Amino acid sequence: MSKIVNEPKNTFPLFVKVREQLEHRALWLYLLVDEARKHGLADDAFAADAVKRCGLYQGAEIVGKSGTKSLKGLKKVLFTKSAQIVFEMKVVECTDDKLSIDFHYCPLVKAWQKQGCTDEEISRLCDLAMCGDRGIGEAHGVELDLPKTIARGDDCCAIRYVRRGGASAPRSDMR
Repeated sequence: MSKIVNEPKNTFPLFVKVREQLEHRALWLYLLVDEARKHGLADDAFAADAVKRCGLYQGAEIVGKSGTKSLKGLKKVLFTKSAQIVFEMKVVECTDDKLSIDFHYCPLVKAWQKQGCTDEEISRLCDLAMCGDRGIGEAHGVELDLPKTIARGDDCCAIRYVRRGGASAPRSDMR
């Protein structure tokens, strides 16, 4: 029996449609990894690197759009109000050097649940998907900590981008 609880509270039809698009992205990842396994390939051989490469690309675009490596810029560009509603996010903290967000719903996990994945498979797929978020962080000069994830059975995904080593981002007026 699955220990993962992942049900949205906001079921407004437009947000359901957006979530379905995100589920489709998660389905791609699952099917690619599943087919790799069927062909005798280890998903580690490509999936983590490919997803991180996508995150690095997206992160560079976000830095370009925001004009800063400040995490306030990342929040403004990526974690918009609509994204906050779709993922049922709560922004816990946002400074130039730290961005803490709790996600209370994950459409990717929902897609993997619909495919009948085990909790272990869901956790592994989540780890692969988070390589993109790690790439986004790297593009901003920060690291990503994940003290909690829905995919591991936690009540939320606690996303924590942190700039370490005292190097501060260029200051910005973004809130």
